[in-house]
Amino acid sequence: MHTEPIYKSRRSPVYGKRGIVAASQPLAAAAGLEVLTQGGSAADAAVATAAALNVTEPTSTGIGGDCFAIYYNATDQQVSALNGSGRAPAGLTLERLKKEGLNQELPPFHPYTITVPGACAGWVDLVEEYGRLELSKILAPAIRLAEEGFPVAPLTAFFWSRGAKRQLKDAPGGSELTKDGRGPHAGEIFHNPGLGHTFRAVAEGGKAAFYQGQIAEAIAEVIQGAGGCMTTEDLAGHHSTWDEPISTDYRGLRIWECPPNGQGLAALLGLNILEGYDLSDLAPLSTSRLHLQIEAMRLAFADTSWYVADPAFNPAPLEELLSKEYAADRRQLIDTSKATIDQKHGAPTSGSDTVYLSVVDGEGNACSFINSNYMGFGTGIVPTGWGFSLQNRGHNFRLDPDHPNALAPGKRPYHTIIPAMATRSNPEGGEELFASFGVMGGFMQPQGHLQVAVSMVDDQLGPQAALDQPRFCIDEGEAGGRVYLEDGLNPEVMAELAAMGHDIEKVSGHSRAVFGRGQIITRDAESGVLCGGSDPRADGCAMSL
Repeated sequence: MHTEPIYKSRRSPVYGKRGIVAASQPLAAAAGLEVLTQGGSAADAAVATAAALNVTEPTSTGIGGDCFAIYYNATDQQVSALNGSGRAPAGLTLERLKKEGLNQELPPFHPYTITVPGACAGWVDLVEEYGRLELSKILAPAIRLAEEGFPVAPLTAFFWSRGAKRQLKDAPGGSELTKDGRGPHAGEIFHNPGLGHTFRAVAEGGKAAFYQGQIAEAIAEVIQGAGGCMTTEDLAGHHSTWDEPISTDYRGLRIWECPPNGQGLAALLGLNILEGYDLSDLAPLSTSRLHLQIEAMRLAFADTSWYVADPAFNPAPLEELLSKEYAADRRQLIDTSKATIDQKHGAPTSGSDTVYLSVVDGEGNACSFINSNYMGFGTGIVPTGWGFSLQNRGHNFRLDPDHPNALAPGKRPYHTIIPAMATRSNPEGGEELFASFGVMGGFMQPQGHLQVAVSMVDDQLGPQAALDQPRFCIDEGEAGGRVYLEDGLNPEVMAELAAMGHDIEKVSGHSRAVFGRGQIITRDAESGVLCGGSDPRADGCAMSL
């Protein structure tokens, strides 16, 4: 595997044997390492990092949002999936929205977009299943950062300023996450005593401290005061689910994703389609290679825009969708000479803004973890005195009653946030960890998973080089959407893709956030050496022990 820098990056891959944490904030990665040095597992360190990210990057994530995790247990070589996403309030119905004139789409920051925050339960459930330490030790670094203050990182400061103007200035309680109404500057110290108070309550009382009692009452009160309908009963009834992960074999490597209501299915569908082409014969970032990848993702999104929904309400035909036969049928729809932007979903049956982190500990346990408010600060609504904003994940519901992802009480929406894992079969019949990886960022995520997987498998790139590579992004996960191309791609390639019929737009500067921000940690099966990379599009890094 190539480890030397190939693309425009000043970062080297990070090596270690006792553990690596890769995250979008160095202070959060350090929190994870602190927990590993205390004997914590990959699960413990992941939750410590996630909590510290809530403090240091509230522009993207927090305990007021949702989380998903894929965990590799080195002892039994099993992969499991945790769904820490919340559900719509019991009182929120399509009939209610219709009476209020909301027939097409929920406004992005409306209190009706707030689903029950699932992150806290997800954190606790992950630690209860795979952790070794008490919550008080796991949350201690985040509590310290919140109460003592921390210097804000540069890219975070940029997006914090934007969020202060876009959401926080008008949202109830939003001023708690500002400095006199503005976002903190790079290097400026920010204190969040309210969030420290929240974490202390959870450290002492676990899930019940969040979903019952004072915090739950504050959440319900601020939402209802803003015109929403979530109740303390909605919060008290929340629970995470442990689900069977979905996977596909891509050229001998098994790629794992969480099942719907997450969109990880899109990455697997795209990889199944691409497997029918010999990509090694096509230069990385060439017109022909990019065209095939874009077209594969168009087909994948055409399927997931219909089939990804809460399986408790509308289960998807996953076995058929992930079959190689279905991929072969869909592959026939790709024209290698021109773009096809009007792809429709198939019939396989016979009748933002997010933080992603990765942790691998010294024993080879791995946690691929993602946590999000959705659009930056979510709604920007902050329960008084508790220091976190509430997500707007319900914006992803459809208001068409005939759509599988239609809004319904107690239903989970289509979810963009997805972690991933890659394993390789060993001679004994088990699965050895190859990589814990992910790329955050709305509908970019499955596209990012596909692109870094191709880089690691077809091009044999190491974690940092795979993350450094310029990317494409199909806008909003629409099968016929505009294709954003990152600055750094050959201008001739961009022109050739446009000539093939792709509606393209070059993206540079801070707008490169559209391409997501990823983390990758690989493990050598023979030596146990870990290798980590962190996306240059963020403030973070990979750190090792």
